Order: sequence, then structure tokens, then C-alpha cells
Amino acid sequence: MNRYIKKLITDPSGYIQSNLRELKYQVNQWYYSGFMHIVLALKGVRANKAVFYNKSNFYRCPESTIKIGQNCIFDSSKHHNMIGVNSCCIVATLSKQAQLTIGNASGFSGVKIGCFQSITIGDDCLTGANVLITDSDWHPIDPARRHEFGEDAPIATRPVKIGNNVFIGVNSIILKGTTIGNNSVIGAGSVVSGTIPANVIAAGNPCKVIKSL
Repeated sequence: MNRYIKKLITDPSGYIQSNLRELKYQVNQWYYSGFMHIVLALKGVRANKAVFYNKSNFYRCPESTIKIGQNCIFDSSKHHNMIGVNSCCIVATLSKQAQLTIGNASGFSGVKIGCFQSITIGDDCLTGANVLITDSDWHPIDPARRHEFGEDAPIATRPVKIGNNVFIGVNSIILKGTTIGNNSVIGAGSVVSGTIPANVIAAGNPCKVIKSL
């Protein structure tokens, strides 16, 4: 109690504001986590003890799979993350064979995940605000068929594999065929395509290894 009083005396407006903000997001977490677990169960999405700040958008294509490990966090609040979240988290499978798997204790802020074939994200991963992860070009490259979309369109796909304890910086894009090894860091605003080994810092467009950890 004495410590709390000392804090209030030191900076009353700052500590009151901080405590009210924390209380606000505890209520937000309680409300939206309960709501989202009901929604996900109805959509056939497995999510074990996931925490949600504001509503996230999940879409599971028929006969596809979305599996979310324990204690993951999906932050769709524009104010909770101080970097700034542009829109809600969107997690989707877009073909019947798609398999999207997320490990335990991974955190996402305004992430966009679009899975046509296979996306695997490991345990303890962190994705900064507004990261895009996809295993597809979304439209055919052939100019004559570029406006086609759907199961019959010749859309290129390659699996994405993100290891454990990976940190992906704000506004990065993870493209089809990408593999990121355990513990690696992807710098903010990077465009990643190909293989990033374990235990490195990589950044840029195209993303390249900068140094080892």
C-alpha cells in the first residue's frame, strides 16, 4: 500500500491514467475472449485458452483446418498496441486442403494470415502490428487468367513455416515458400521470401540476413 501511495504522490495523473487503461483492457479481454471462443467453436476452429482484445475475423473454408495452441493472444484493438493496429486480426483458410497451425503462447497484433495450402507458426512467436503472412499469390500470374479467383484458378502456393520464438517486426510481409528458423528476428517492414536460418537478424526488401544472434 505504501508503494502505491508513493507512486500516486510522485505522478498522480500518470499512475491513475495507467491503472484505468489497464482496467479497461482487462474488461475488454474478458468480454471479447468469451465472445470469440463461442464464435470459433461455431466455426470449427480449435483455440485453447486464446486471449482476444476486440473482435478478430476468422474464416475456415469447408474441409480445411485451423488449429491454435494454448494461450495465444490476438490483439485487434487500435489503441492497446501503441505502435498502432490498422485493422482487426484476420485469419483465414481459403481452400479445402488448407492447414493452418499456430503453436502455444504466440502473439499477434492486427495480423493477416491467408492460407491456401499450409502455414505453420511455432510456439512463443511475436508478430508486430499489421504483419501479413500468406502462402499464395492470391491471383494467377498469367495475364490471361489474372482476374480468376477460387478453387479452379491456377494460383501458385508453397508452404510457409515459421519456427519457435520468432519475432516478426511491424508491417512485415511473409510470402509463399518462406521458412524462418527458430529464434530469428525479422526487421520492421521486411518482405520475406525464401529461407531465413535460425538465430539470425534479417531485414529488408528482399529480406536478407544482417547478423547472427
